[in-house]
Amino acid sequence: MNSVNRTIKSSSSIEPASERSRHSLVLQAWEAINSERELEGVLAAVAKVLVPAVPFFAVAIIAPEARQGAPWALHIVDLPGSGDEGADNVHRRLTGTLPPVAPTPQKKLAPYEGSELEAVKRAAQPYICDDLLKKDAWFPHEFKLGAVGIRAYTSIPLQARGKRIGVLVFSRVKPDPFRPDQMTILVDVSRAIAVAVANALANEEIARLRDQLEAENVALRDQLSRITKFEEMVGDSPSLRRALEAVEQVAATDATVLIAGETGTGKELIARAIHQRSHRAKGPLVKFNCAAIPETLLASELFGHERGAFTGAIERRKGRFEHAQGGTLFLDEIGELPPELQVMLLRVLQEREFERLGGDDTIHVDVRIVAATNRDLMDDVRAGRFRSDLYYRLNVFPLRLPPLRERSGDIPLLAAHFAAKHGERFGRAIKRIDRRSMKLLESHHWPGNVRELENVIERAIILSRDGVLRIERDALPHANLMGNMDERLQAQEREAIEAALRASRGRISGPNGAARALGLPPSTLDLRIKTLGIDKFQYRVMK
Repeated sequence: MNSVNRTIKSSSSIEPASERSRHSLVLQAWEAINSERELEGVLAAVAKVLVPAVPFFAVAIIAPEARQGAPWALHIVDLPGSGDEGADNVHRRLTGTLPPVAPTPQKKLAPYEGSELEAVKRAAQPYICDDLLKKDAWFPHEFKLGAVGIRAYTSIPLQARGKRIGVLVFSRVKPDPFRPDQMTILVDVSRAIAVAVANALANEEIARLRDQLEAENVALRDQLSRITKFEEMVGDSPSLRRALEAVEQVAATDATVLIAGETGTGKELIARAIHQRSHRAKGPLVKFNCAAIPETLLASELFGHERGAFTGAIERRKGRFEHAQGGTLFLDEIGELPPELQVMLLRVLQEREFERLGGDDTIHVDVRIVAATNRDLMDDVRAGRFRSDLYYRLNVFPLRLPPLRERSGDIPLLAAHFAAKHGERFGRAIKRIDRRSMKLLESHHWPGNVRELENVIERAIILSRDGVLRIERDALPHANLMGNMDERLQAQEREAIEAALRASRGRISGPNGAARALGLPPSTLDLRIKTLGIDKFQYRVMK
């Protein structure tokens, strides 16, 4: 360290800088700082500009409190003949991992409270020490400075956006005080260094969040791989689990199932799951959408026709019931079936037989019926649009699929599933989903349910870059970032009412009724059931 002492000039040999030269010097320092990315490079660039006018031995950025006072970045001025005391050794001496360069003088510990250091720190002003050895007592950090031979130093607070982010320390190995004109230059330069430090802190936070997101996505993929899939019915929410448990219970039987759920909730997937878990799994699964066929062709499509049954019937044709022999017939959108077809379907459900259009032969079938609707069939029964006897024949085992807004906790799992599925299809590996985008997905109302979510993810994959899936707000025009509290409360109310109806087997009033369990008048509960569109009759047949 003595070799260093011999090479550093006394600050008294430097003439005070003029106002113009000071501005020029500060401008050069700003330009040098802007050309560097790493903090060590920033300090080296600053030293190269400042040392000719404001000599010092070392400059250091003391990290925030989270770094426990250790230097975050340190630069030792490399003057010719300065010796071999490098930055690494100085850093290790400052942190106590190397012994002091010379015996540390015996000094008392200076109290921080009520000291000049506390006053300038509160005022966000620089602290200046002209000569450490002349002080009777040292602050804790001054013992570390004394261990590397520092005699004079100044610490300048670094602030960004009104928040203190550290201190900048300039030090000398000779007791040469920092003059006021020199301090003006150092304070001006410290503002530029504060910007560099703030950027470095932001980059560290970005890196930390990126690592956290990578860990979250790995955990999400692990969780996704552990979830049992029902023909791509991905999720782990309580409402979905209840529906899937019901599928397991009814699949082994031959009972007719009526699946109720909004468009896009996966009713066809549930029908497939019921078929594949039944003893009819080796038989055919025939799908028929009652809303997709013109009314004039519905009877022919379902029951078939004989040659000459109507204009254009040039040959005999089997209907969906015959094609589904020994298996399962899935009737989607059953609520769209016209009245005359409802009568014909009712006969098949009751007698397991029918005649083709234009034919006299009775055909017997062994087919399991799984129907689905996105309408409230009970309302249609009351309005006379749907036959009550057919409704009760279909409603042997009612199964309700929850809309996506009632199982928002499944959205991250579904998003990851669709990202992997369509990412592979498009040849674009998705490593993670942007956190802001995930919040946007979780806040959306999803009127189109899972189908709409899949379409949004598929579109986002096409636009993705660098393996990151991002969703723009324009893709979800009705997204509510604050969440729809009314619908959340409504979903909770629905769950409570359905649980009470399940326990009371559909009974509303009486000592064991749902109204008493919920603490509501029976008339009030009846009104809420109608408002929420709950079919209370389905619980009367549940065991």
